[in-house]
Amino acid sequence: MPTPVAPAAPDNAGEINDGAIRGTVAIETHGCKLNQADSTVLAEQFAAAGYPLTPSPAAANVIIVNTCTVTATADAKARQALRAARRANPTAIIVAAGCYSQRAAAELRQMPEVTLVVGNDAKPQLAELALAALAQQTPAPASLTPSKPPHPGTPAPGGILRRSRAMVKIQEGCDQVCAYCIVPKVRGRERSIPPTDLVQTIQRQTANGYREVVLTGTQLGTYGFDLPNASLAGLLDAILSATDLPRLRVSSLQAHEISADLLSRWQDNRLCPHFHIPLQSGCDRTLQAMRRRYDTATFRRAVALVRRLVPDAAITTDLIVGFPGETAADFAASRNFAAAINFADIHLFPYSPRPGTSAYYLADGVPAAVKRARASEMATVKAAGFDAFRRNLIGQTRPVLWETARPDGDENGNENGAGHRDRRLLWRGLTDNYVRVAASAADDPALDLGGRITPARLTGLRDDGVMTGEIG
Repeated sequence: MPTPVAPAAPDNAGEINDGAIRGTVAIETHGCKLNQADSTVLAEQFAAAGYPLTPSPAAANVIIVNTCTVTATADAKARQALRAARRANPTAIIVAAGCYSQRAAAELRQMPEVTLVVGNDAKPQLAELALAALAQQTPAPASLTPSKPPHPGTPAPGGILRRSRAMVKIQEGCDQVCAYCIVPKVRGRERSIPPTDLVQTIQRQTANGYREVVLTGTQLGTYGFDLPNASLAGLLDAILSATDLPRLRVSSLQAHEISADLLSRWQDNRLCPHFHIPLQSGCDRTLQAMRRRYDTATFRRAVALVRRLVPDAAITTDLIVGFPGETAADFAASRNFAAAINFADIHLFPYSPRPGTSAYYLADGVPAAVKRARASEMATVKAAGFDAFRRNLIGQTRPVLWETARPDGDENGNENGAGHRDRRLLWRGLTDNYVRVAASAADDPALDLGGRITPARLTGLRDDGVMTGEIG
């Protein structure tokens, strides 16, 4: 389970939800950055009611599993996590939330481990439902479906997540109904959060100590189409001009949404040179069957434009292998295209049929053994690009946002004047172009790097894919 970072309880925590039982909440987040942004909002809502986060499900009064449903594997992981939560804490309120809950609420209600099932539509009411169930120590309603979808809104005031990076949702939903994708069914139609609300949220996050904000959503490139005089480029301008946020990252863009005008915003070095551009397949025939809105020529032009206008940018992607009807020749075209692009990283998925999508009903499925073989072959392409991008960075000095630290071991210490070895910490952080870095530093409170951005000289590549660095 990912370790949450506890938010500080607000000054008025004792006045909120007066008379309710006080305690803690544990949140386990699966899937995408959009789910991470939702979990941040949930954590703030619970903190405002006097329930800060705890890293221990066994010590929590409420345990939330914020689920993903993009693949059958994601569903299985969610069920496993819910069962593990109940084993860890037999008396807690267990909440199945998120995309799986939106897609298959009845299925999750049948799990004896689950107290509440709350889909994406009802997430704004999740804290209220969970605390009501806790106060009564009886199961609350098994699910809640509001009469109309709520506005995605901005985070509620209250607790502060003590983290270096914040996920901020700028829009929700997807109108681009791809053949394989369940997201439009579980996230709804596209709707944007007003720029003024987002600027205020980011100003608050910056004041609370965040050093980087990641703009998240399902279709960031079409942000603002439903608002007057709004666009992604305009939102970036507003954030950069109205905040002193040190780093701003855009989580994902479609190839056909990338233009020279949009990329001109990256002349401000606060915008991180990292572009996640989903490919899904490097074969035009498969892209057409998937109902994607670009072809490989459009994708190649977008990548070339990014590399020309934003030097040293990391370009990462998503790839699906074994989509129904994918022939050996189709896969070879996809593999060769991905190899030619030299992605800095690839999120690789064997095709997983999702009930409710049009591809679910296609008859010409690829056998599981063939999908596994193709995934293994594509993984070698992924590994080659991952390694090459990082080795090309060796010798560069890049800004790193330091996030976590652990003891580095006595063998890395230096003898002090008394003949003892100084304790060292191994700090981990993230470069502006989305590369993980580890660097050793003295264990000195005066040199605490947590949440700081410093230059680091990249010196090598470890076996786990993390780069080694020297802190500047």
